[in-house]
Amino acid sequence: MFKLTDFDYHNKTVFLRADLNSPVKNGKIISDARFRGVLPTILYLLEHGAKVVVSTHQSKPYNEDYITTEQHAEILSNLLGQEVEYVEDIFGKYARDKIRALKSGEIIMLENLRFAAEEVKYKPLEDCERTYFVRKLVPLIDYVVNDAFAASHRSQPSLVGFARLKPMIMGFLMEKEIKALKKAYESDERPKIYVLGGAKVGDSLQVAENVLTQGKADLILTGGLVGQIFTLAKGFDLGDANIEFLEKKGLIELVDWAERLLDMFYTLIRTPVDFAINYRGERFEIDLLSDEKKFFDEYAIMDIGSRTVEKYAQILKEASIIVANGPMGIFEVEEFAKGTVGVFRAIGKSGAFSIIGGGHSIASIYKYNIQGISHISTGGGAMLNFFGGKGLPVLEALKISYEIFKDKI
Repeated sequence: MFKLTDFDYHNKTVFLRADLNSPVKNGKIISDARFRGVLPTILYLLEHGAKVVVSTHQSKPYNEDYITTEQHAEILSNLLGQEVEYVEDIFGKYARDKIRALKSGEIIMLENLRFAAEEVKYKPLEDCERTYFVRKLVPLIDYVVNDAFAASHRSQPSLVGFARLKPMIMGFLMEKEIKALKKAYESDERPKIYVLGGAKVGDSLQVAENVLTQGKADLILTGGLVGQIFTLAKGFDLGDANIEFLEKKGLIELVDWAERLLDMFYTLIRTPVDFAINYRGERFEIDLLSDEKKFFDEYAIMDIGSRTVEKYAQILKEASIIVANGPMGIFEVEEFAKGTVGVFRAIGKSGAFSIIGGGHSIASIYKYNIQGISHISTGGGAMLNFFGGKGLPVLEALKISYEIFKDKI
C-alpha cells in the first residue's frame, strides 16, 4: 500500500477522506479528538505544497447530530492556524469551481458527505466507481489520501470509489492503525487476551469465533452486554428485568451462538462471577452463586462486580498482547464505571502491547485519565471487523490502487 511519504504533492490536488464524525450536544461539536488524529496528515500535505480538499461524513440522516461541516471547518481552522474554507456543496458546480481555484498550500472542507444520496449506501467498489460523486470529482484530483480508519469497514464512494482511477494513499493515522492491529493479530507473543464488552454483541461474537478458531487468542474476558449473553449461555438466570431488556434489544437470539462457542472453547471464555445493580440509589453487588440473584428480576445489571475485576486484573497482569473493545458497564454513571475503569487500568499497568477501541471505550479512557495503553484505536466497528476476520473494504481498495499504480508513477 502507498504511504504518504511516497509522493511529491507540490501543486497537486489531494482529496483527503477523513473521519471527523464527532459527538454533538445542543447543535455544537463537543470533542476535537478526531480532528487532532488527522492533523499530522493535513500538516504534511500543506507543508509539501498540496491543494487539500477535506471530506468527511457527520452522523446519518434524521439524527440530531446530522449537521453541516461548517463547524468542522472552523475547528480545523483553529487547530491549523490557517483558514479552512467551508464549501456548501459536495460535487456540484460550486464545489468543483472551488477545487479548481485552490492554490498550493490552501485547504477547503466539503459539505457533509452524507448529504449526497450515493454516499449513504454500501456498494461494491465497481458500483462506487460509477457514481456521479466519483465521476464529477475524479478529473479534478491528482491523489486520494484516506485517513478515515474509523470508516474503513464501509464500502462507499468517498472511501473506495477512486481506488482504480487515482493513486490511493494511506494517511499517517490509517498507517498507524493498520500497523497496530496487524501487530496484535499476527504476533506470536503469548498469552494473547481479548477483552470484549459493550453492546455490539454480534460483532464481538464474530471476533471471539474468529480469533479462537484461528488460534489467535489464549483467553477471552467478557463484560457489558457481551458478558451477559455468555453468562446466559452458561445457564445462569439473569432475571426477568435483564432478560426483557436483552429481548427488547434483539440480543436474546444470540445466546445460541454463544452456546456454540462455549461448546468448542468453554475454558477459553471467561464470564463475570458477579454483577452490580442500582439498589435504592446505590451500587449493590450480587454474586452469581448467591440467593441475592432474585434482585435481577427487578433491577437491571449496570456493571461487572469487584470480584470479577480482581480476577480479570490477575489474568491481564500476565498478558503479552491485549485487545479490548467496549466498556464493562454503564461507565457514564460514576458508581457503575468501576468495572470499566478497573479492567482498563489493569490493561494499562500490564506491560502488554495493548489496543483499546470503540467510542465508549475511548471516552472512558479520557474521562478517567487511564494511562499505559499502547494504542487507542479511533475505530470501534472497523476494529471489530478486522479482528472478526471480515476484512476492511478500504484496506482492499488501498491494495488494489497500489497494484494498479505502483509502476506508473
